[in-house]
Amino acid sequence: MEALLDAPQRPGPAAALEALMARGAAFLGTRYAILGGAMSWVSERHLVSALSNAGAFGVIACGAMMPDRLAEEIAATQALTDKPFGVNLITMHPQLMELVQVCLQAKVGHIVFAGGIPPAPAIRAAKDGGTKVVCFAPAMALAKKLVRSGADALVIEGSEAGGHIGPVSLTVLAQEILPVIRDVPVFVAGGIGRGEAILSYLEMGAAGVQLGTRFVCATECVAHANFKRAFIRGAARDALPTVQLDADFPVIPVRALQNQGTKRFLEHQAAVVQRYKAGELTKEAAQLDIEHFWAGALRRAVVDGDVENGSVMAGQSVGLVTQEQPAAEIIAELMAQAGAALARRSEGN
Repeated sequence: MEALLDAPQRPGPAAALEALMARGAAFLGTRYAILGGAMSWVSERHLVSALSNAGAFGVIACGAMMPDRLAEEIAATQALTDKPFGVNLITMHPQLMELVQVCLQAKVGHIVFAGGIPPAPAIRAAKDGGTKVVCFAPAMALAKKLVRSGADALVIEGSEAGGHIGPVSLTVLAQEILPVIRDVPVFVAGGIGRGEAILSYLEMGAAGVQLGTRFVCATECVAHANFKRAFIRGAARDALPTVQLDADFPVIPVRALQNQGTKRFLEHQAAVVQRYKAGELTKEAAQLDIEHFWAGALRRAVVDGDVENGSVMAGQSVGLVTQEQPAAEIIAELMAQAGAALARRSEGN
């Protein structure tokens, strides 16, 4: 009996889960090491502030916003929360450096660079201004390069994610990168919709997770009711990448729910390729024609509710979205699932 009393007591599931999240939470300045994925037209002031107020880390999707518009969105978000949040900037934006300055002037604590390798001047400006830099790394070589370039944290996003995707699944990327990259916190993303998965990646060495699809049906999200209903109805098998018909005309893969727009995109590609082969279009004009097909399509779906012709970008975790809930309830549910899974493992021992 004395031996049992003298034995070190294991921390409870909640404390053990917090310990696994400690590095990521400390980096973000939050209670939970959960980032909201930056989704254009979706990740704006209302959802971002709701996530941050609930103990997670909201991220504004700058997308194509101009500097004045971004400054307005940041200020509006700051009026709704005094908790930390970040801003996602697309590296190919023509006014990237100006957008970085907007973030610095507003004292945004974290800038997330996405959509390509961020230019060194942008990273340097952000860091010199006192902001933490987060970058996406879809491969080991790039992860190492970004760390050398000054990234303070990385996000590795698998092909299960919604929107623009890379070719490798998170299950493989996590095995490849998590055991090796230890100098900076590494967050994982793509296909995560339950707490059990969050726990598993934390135990593999992830500092935290990023979820996007799971938060689209947050009550605070301003997405059109039709857009949310499409998510609630959708299954994992419905969220597929766009298909490329001709190797000479590459299509950047985008994972979205299949609809009439998806079918028309295939028909459009075939018609454009035929016009090119008939000599009616140059190769450059044909490529631009294909790329412009989806122009404004995400806004049509998210804002206008045209989920048949717009782009309903969604990750494969869409099948785990079953109802509209407040952001705080979703986060509490995720943490409860992770805690329960950890408790079951402890009981098994």
